[in-house]
Amino acid sequence: MPRDNMNELTAFLAVARERSFTRAAAKLGVSQSALSHTVRALEERLGVRLLTRTTRSVSPTEAGERLARTIGPRLDEIEMELAALSALREKPAGTIRITAGEHSADTILWPALAKFLPDYPDIKVEIIVDYGLTDIVAKRYDAGVRLGEQVAHDMIAVRISPDMRMAVVGSPAYFAKRPKPRAPQDLTAHNCINLRLPTYGGLYAWEFEKAGRELKVRVEGQLIFNTAGLRMNAALAGFGLAYLPEDEVTAHLADGRLVRVLADWCPPFPGYHLYYPSRRQATPAFSLLVDALRYRG
Repeated sequence: MPRDNMNELTAFLAVARERSFTRAAAKLGVSQSALSHTVRALEERLGVRLLTRTTRSVSPTEAGERLARTIGPRLDEIEMELAALSALREKPAGTIRITAGEHSADTILWPALAKFLPDYPDIKVEIIVDYGLTDIVAKRYDAGVRLGEQVAHDMIAVRISPDMRMAVVGSPAYFAKRPKPRAPQDLTAHNCINLRLPTYGGLYAWEFEKAGRELKVRVEGQLIFNTAGLRMNAALAGFGLAYLPEDEVTAHLADGRLVRVLADWCPPFPGYHLYYPSRRQATPAFSLLVDALRYRG
C-alpha cells in the first residue's frame, strides 16, 4: 500500500474515533487544516463521503462507519506488531497509556512509576484520570485500573493493591452540632458531601454491608464534587460527612481532625486491578510495567 494511502486511512480513522478534527489533529500531531485536507483527499479518491461535518460535530457516514469497522482492527494490529519489535532493542521502549481513577493513580500507580521509570528511560507512560468505566479497546488504552469487582470477565486482571475499605468521616466541629449516625439509614438526616460519577449516571450511592446485608444509601447535602481531594477538604472544614477510602483518612483520624462513624458497616472489598484485553500482545515495556505494579502482599 502506498504511504499516502496509509496516511489517509490513519487520519480518517483518528477523526472517526475522536468525533473531532481538533482532538484527532492533537493526537496525530498535525494541524487541523492538514488533517482536513488529508481526509478530503481520501474521500475524493474513493468517490464517497466518509464524514458528516457540522459546525459543532463530526460523525462517520454509513460508508465511513463501514470503513472504520473494516480497517480499524487491522491498523491496530499493525501498530501492535510494530510496538512488539521493540523486543529487538537492547532497552525496552514505547509508550503505555493507562486510564485510572484519581485514588488509584495517586496511591498505586504513581508510587510504582516513581521507582520503575528511572531504570527504563525509553519507556513513556501516560495516565488519564477518568472516573468513568472507560472502554479501553475503543479508546485505545493499553490498560485500565478498576476495583476487582468491576473488571469484565473477558479481560486479563492483575491485582495491584491489597483489599480496601471505605470510611464515613466528619470533623469534630460537625459532630458537635449533630448526633453520630448509628446505621446507614441515619445518613438521610445528615449533611453529606456527594460524589458525582459519570458511569453511575448521577450521584454515587454510598455502599454498606453488615452480616450479609447490603445497603445503598442516596445521601443529600450542600456540596457535590467529582474529586476525592475536594470532598476531603470539605469534611475537614466541617461542611458534612464524606465517604472516602480508608487509607486517605487514616492520618486525619489519628490526629483527631476527623472522626469515623459506621465502621462496622464498611467491610473490606477487593482492591485495584490492572486490566487489559486477553488478545493483547504484550510488548517488553508493558510486561515490565505489569510486573512492577503486581501486588505481592
